[in-house]
Amino acid sequence: MTAEPQHTWPVPPPDGYTVDDLFALPDLPPHTELIDGSLVFVSPQRDFHSLVTDLLAQGLRRAAPVHLRVRREMTVVLGPRNAPEPDLVVVRAEAVQGRRQTRYEAADVLLAVEVVSPDSESRDRETKPRKYAAAGIPHFWLVEMAGERDHPAVHTYELDPVTKEYALTGIHHERLKLTVPFTIDLDLAEIDHL
Repeated sequence: MTAEPQHTWPVPPPDGYTVDDLFALPDLPPHTELIDGSLVFVSPQRDFHSLVTDLLAQGLRRAAPVHLRVRREMTVVLGPRNAPEPDLVVVRAEAVQGRRQTRYEAADVLLAVEVVSPDSESRDRETKPRKYAAAGIPHFWLVEMAGERDHPAVHTYELDPVTKEYALTGIHHERLKLTVPFTIDLDLAEIDHL
């Protein structure tokens, strides 16, 4: 009989982990996030999550002005104890340092996008938007599965500079048509053809 491998999980410091710890700890699972000094491990995603992320990434890349770049699943440093990994970000082109880059600073992010998953509903709907707003990220989109055909519903938000909170600018079901943060016109029903 062979023994099952034992996993040794890191023991957090008394005040929680920092961003430096997140990037120094060996053998963390892919897509580990840091929220309020705690490590958050991501569960496997639904097909919907993968498809809608692809659909939005393609649409954003086609529409983004030349001074912006679209990235999937990259860590965004919000502060010393917060480094979530949005499903998509739009960043300033000058923030892209090279293909070995592992993170972006909040100041370089124009838009953060979260696709809601069953295991991350509370983080995606409440925790992350509050933290993105506090860090000054101007735009946030929350994407949910909706309707009988399980199509995306994209909730778009813009940061209110006075309250430092996001204000809802629209809920888009069949077509995502916006002029901010830049002009985009995307048929969300295209998810059926991916």
